[in-house]
Amino acid sequence: MCTAITYSTQDHYFGRNLDLEFSYHEEVTITPRNFPFAFRCKNTIGQHYALIGMAFVVDNYPLYYDAINEKGLGMAGLNFPGNADYKNECPDADNIAPFEFIPWILCQCASVAEARELLSRINLVDINFSSELPLSPLHWMIADQKEAIVVEPVKEGLKVHDNPVGVMTNNPPFDKQLFFLSNYMNLSPEPARNAFAKEIGLEEYSRGMGAIGLPGDLSSASRFAKAAFTRMNAVSGSSEAESVSQFFHILGSVEQQRGCVHLGNHKYEITIYSSCCNMDKGIYYYRTYENPQVTAVKLFAEDLSGKELFRYPLRKEMQILYEEQGKA
Repeated sequence: MCTAITYSTQDHYFGRNLDLEFSYHEEVTITPRNFPFAFRCKNTIGQHYALIGMAFVVDNYPLYYDAINEKGLGMAGLNFPGNADYKNECPDADNIAPFEFIPWILCQCASVAEARELLSRINLVDINFSSELPLSPLHWMIADQKEAIVVEPVKEGLKVHDNPVGVMTNNPPFDKQLFFLSNYMNLSPEPARNAFAKEIGLEEYSRGMGAIGLPGDLSSASRFAKAAFTRMNAVSGSSEAESVSQFFHILGSVEQQRGCVHLGNHKYEITIYSSCCNMDKGIYYYRTYENPQVTAVKLFAEDLSGKELFRYPLRKEMQILYEEQGKA
């Protein structure tokens, strides 16, 4: 399972945890403006906005997990098992395969408002990338510097939800996740007060008791509540370093450690990577399970006028700074 969030200080940020039990050898991938994006049921887009994000590149096609474009629009796909419902082709719609959905939106849209216009015509169709790579059941968060939405393909059709908390996880559907936050409306980052009974002299015996009841398990509903509480109460300085650090701390509040989610056959779900995209500057930051050091790739450092992908293999090995003796 996974968690996606937005966060704002002086700049605006978008990113996610990818929680899985295996890796597809994903890489940070830049798609320049003239890379020909082919679509199964639509014409190839030859000129478009440049993209940067995490992708599994197959036959020179970037299968993006999450990305932002040069205008600052971000999009991430998260697992949505048991609820995602893809349709047959419809002659009156833009038929887009789910693995094409991120590039279809980010190639053409500079804002959530523009994405909404495309969404009104989209039909997500049941077309696999290949026999070896069948479709995953997904839903998506789309965000710019001003707002965020959640897009869910369900049996009733494609639903678009406003996202006032800037957080998305997995199941249940987003409207139910948002409703369940009512269960935690009494939580606070402030010191606890005695609302139990005035006649009893109850006293606070620890810091943080105002948030007693905040879930700490790794289920998607609990991660949604924990990430929403953490994000909406997080306080950060406005510098880039402080903002990126705080963003990763928010994601770290719901990351998964090996051994805590057992899937059988000695398989465990872990947070394979965490990402943080500066939507204003086009910088993609990430860290991996084995390497908590933050690595950054800059979209605008490359020549974006070309046709070839730029690919950056992940730095997965632990990076440790050893202080030299006698120089402290």
